[in-house]
Amino acid sequence: MSQARAKLILVKDNLQIKEFMINSDITNIGRWDADSGAFPDIDLANDDVDSKISRKHAKIISKNGQFFLEDYGSLNGSYINRGKRLRAGDPEPIKDGDELLFGKTFFKFAIVDNN
Repeated sequence: MSQARAKLILVKDNLQIKEFMINSDITNIGRWDADSGAFPDIDLANDDVDSKISRKHAKIISKNGQFFLEDYGSLNGSYINRGKRLRAGDPEPIKDGDELLFGKTFFKFAIVDNN
């Protein structure tokens, strides 16, 4: 059985702007910054003009066909479906269609059909 794949879809003004594939067990999300050693798998430096996303903001974990979002203790937080702020280091399950918020940047989480 192949590993489930997913993607993050950047949403601005109800329009889908860009897609980021999630192809590994751990996908780091943040802003690239060589000086601080931040090299995220999903680099949002160009999509976060207000710098509300931390260099090392959050990660998506893929485990046994399920996905989880874990915040690294970012300054402006991570949220699922506009709910409460995620606690740092405490992975929360995410599912197809969930809205994820990093700082002030919105994404839709989508499972990709492997067929």
